Amino acid sequence: MNHHLPVRMVRAATAFALLASIALTALCASSHQASAADPYPSRRITFVVPYPAGGATDVLARLLANKLSESWKQTVLVENKSGGGGVVGNDYVAKAQPDGYTVLVGITQIIQAPSLVTKLPYDVFKDLAPVTQIALSTIVLVVPEQQPIKSVKELIDYAKANPGKPYGTFGNATTSHLYGELLKKTANIDMTHVPYRGSAPLTNDLLANTVTSAFQDLTTASSQIKAGKLRALAVGGEKRRKALPDVPTMAELGYPGFEIEGWLGVFVPAATPKEIVTKLSDELARIIASPEGVAGIETLSLVPVGGSAETFEKVLRRDYERWADVVKATGVKGE
Repeated sequence: MNHHLPVRMVRAATAFALLASIALTALCASSHQASAADPYPSRRITFVVPYPAGGATDVLARLLANKLSESWKQTVLVENKSGGGGVVGNDYVAKAQPDGYTVLVGITQIIQAPSLVTKLPYDVFKDLAPVTQIALSTIVLVVPEQQPIKSVKELIDYAKANPGKPYGTFGNATTSHLYGELLKKTANIDMTHVPYRGSAPLTNDLLANTVTSAFQDLTTASSQIKAGKLRALAVGGEKRRKALPDVPTMAELGYPGFEIEGWLGVFVPAATPKEIVTKLSDELARIIASPEGVAGIETLSLVPVGGSAETFEKVLRRDYERWADVVKATGVKGE
């Protein structure tokens, strides 16, 4: 019995298979094009936070994610990718698909790091695109209630009379550390830097009077200041803060350089289409400026900003230069 098919049948089957393959390829291409043409957003968006859950950046990201999900009727998840002082999460987004579905909620560290460390796996200006500046993060100079110090002048006099006393920061090469070393330089005082792994353990040692003073973030310090456990001497930034109207700025007291301050902002991969960046920027800016957005941000003792991607880019370039000057003046090095 001959099991071989006639040549004409083989040819017909081959032709059919070829036509089916072409049709399937065309269908897939058509489906891909339709998917690519879907209006943004058409699926889940992920907000990447380069720090552990529970901190101010994480809480703020979840606030924005919830509001964005409500307005766009799309799932917006928050994913924590901590490590390397923010570098791991920043790099993850820098290398993600530039389609608007992977979004970074970062902090000032992203613009300080280039001056603090020798090499980064990404370039903030080439690999990431700014979307909007969410809020300003105020740094406040505090002392424990057990200390008799009532002003910056008294702190400086105390430091000159007692050289080497410890001052705390929420980490090496952070805004807190840069502020501390800047004060040492401008006031010509000698204090010993004690870095902590975050704001919470720093606050614990302040309350225990283990460190004499600290530049702490207002989000963490606010409740202890209100309770009288910590005494606020001055704030960074260009203006006094609504939460501490009677506390002067460092600039008011004659100490320049502290006008530059921390912030939180949104980024996407650099190649993300401009129309997607604009749509995301406009909606986030609207949420930030809304009564609910303002209230939620101010609850964290942050100052709402918002605004366009173009405005945020100007802030990035300005602050890059300003922080580079502070790093050079203080000699602080990253790890």
